[in-house]
Amino acid sequence: MDVDDLPDGLVVADADARVVEFNAAAERLTGLDRRSVLGQDIRTALPLQDSRGRRWWQCTDPWTGLAIRTGHRERLLILPPARELLVTARYIRPGRSEPVERVVLQLRDTESRRRAEHDHAGLISTVAHELRSPLTSVKGFTATLLRRWEKFTDEQKRLMLSTVEADADRVTRLIAELLDISRIEAGRLEVRRQVIDLPDLVEGQVRRLVASGHDESRFDLCLERDGLPELWADPDRLEQVLANLLENALRHGEGKVRVTVTAADLNGVGPGVLLRVEDAGEGIPEEQFGMVFTKFWRGGRRGGTGLGLYVVRGLVEAHGGRATVGRSVLGGAEFTIQLPSAAPARP
Repeated sequence: MDVDDLPDGLVVADADARVVEFNAAAERLTGLDRRSVLGQDIRTALPLQDSRGRRWWQCTDPWTGLAIRTGHRERLLILPPARELLVTARYIRPGRSEPVERVVLQLRDTESRRRAEHDHAGLISTVAHELRSPLTSVKGFTATLLRRWEKFTDEQKRLMLSTVEADADRVTRLIAELLDISRIEAGRLEVRRQVIDLPDLVEGQVRRLVASGHDESRFDLCLERDGLPELWADPDRLEQVLANLLENALRHGEGKVRVTVTAADLNGVGPGVLLRVEDAGEGIPEEQFGMVFTKFWRGGRRGGTGLGLYVVRGLVEAHGGRATVGRSVLGGAEFTIQLPSAAPARP
C-alpha cells in the first residue's frame, strides 16, 4: 500500500533522527514541502511544542532519553507559528531497552477533537436542561411539604409525593442513559445473556405503562410464542429498548401502538426474533431515516434529550442485532429490532 493513500499524516525518522518518510497527508497537515523535509533532522524540520510553549522533542527525547519508552499517546501539539496537530508517536526498538531504530509519528488535524468537544458540550447542555425541571419540581414539593405538612390533606400529600417519585424516576432514567452512552462509546457495554421470553417482557412493559396512566386500549399486541427460537439476551437491556420504543410511540401520536414479535431467519446470522413497534402518529420523513438513531436527534420536536434512540441502537448492536426505522401501515413510524438467538455453542 502506498503511504500517500493513508488518510493521516505519516512521518518516519531513522536512528539518526533523519526524516526518511513524509507522506502527502503530512504535507497537507504541516504545510511543509516533502522535498525540503526528507533527510532533515526531524527535530528541526518539525519543531513541535506543547500548549505551554515547551519544545516537545526535548521533553520526549526518543534517541537519548529513557530506553524503556515505546512512544506516546495522541496529544495536541503546535507546529509554529500556530498550526495545531494531534500527534501520536511510536518508538521502534530491536529489543527491550535498546536504542531506537525508527520514530513513527501519526499526524491528524484537530477537527475530530473539535467535533467531540462540541458533542460533549451539547451533551452537558442537554443534561443540565433536562435535570433542571424534575429537580426543581422535587425541591419545590419537598420544601412545601416540610413547611406546611399539617395544612394538606392525605390525598394532596399523596399527589405531591407521587409527583416527586415520578420526577425522581425521570432523573434516574436520564443518569442510566448517560452511563450507557459512556459505555457504548468506550466499547465497554456489558451484555449478560440468559434465555428470555420476549413476549413476556413486552407484556410486562405494557402493564407498567397502563399502571402509570396510559389507556390499555391503545396497545395492540401481536406476540408469536410457538415457533420462536430460544433467545439469549440481557433482559434488563431489552427492557430499556422496549421502554424507549414504547414511550416514543406513545409520545408521538394519540392512536394505536402495535407491538409485534415474530420468528425470523436473519440473513447471514441464522435464526432470530423480530420486534416491531409501530405508532399512528405523523411519522418520520424518509430523508431523516438515516439520522433517527444518531445522538441528539429529535425530529424537529422540542422536549426530550434526543438520546433514547441512540441508546436503543447501541444496546441492540451489543446483542449482535440491528435497529431500523420505516413507515408503518398505521400511518406513523415503524421501528424494527432484529435480534439473533445467539444460543451458546454446545460442548
